[in-house]
Amino acid sequence: QKRLVESGGGLVQAGGSLNLSCAASGFYLDHYAIGWFRQAPGKEREGVLSIYSSDGLTYYADSVKGRFTISRDSAKNTVNLQMDGLSPKDTAVNHCAAGWYNGLISGGYDYWGRGARVTISS
Repeated sequence: QKRLVESGGGLVQAGGSLNLSCAASGFYLDHYAIGWFRQAPGKEREGVLSIYSSDGLTYYADSVKGRFTISRDSAKNTVNLQMDGLSPKDTAVNHCAAGWYNGLISGGYDYWGRGARVTISS
């Protein structure tokens, strides 16, 4: 059974940093495109970052460029989302997803984690 589990969420002050991790079981993340999506209270789900399996091609939402980075740890079968310069606008539940499509459209992904909550205080 293919599963994704996010970890690392929490509460931080504005300007702080968090690192979210997406761990896979039942399959290897290196074989898939991985996306991070978030949903803020009362808003639609938003694509944040994605990384392709073969060439590492990465897409960023404009709202996180220069602040968020995505990386793979093949030995641990995880993908990490480093978030710096956080603001209250970044408060959301963050989900990782895996699929054959690389981009920021949620419909292109097949497997989803349940999410990690990130709360930024002002």
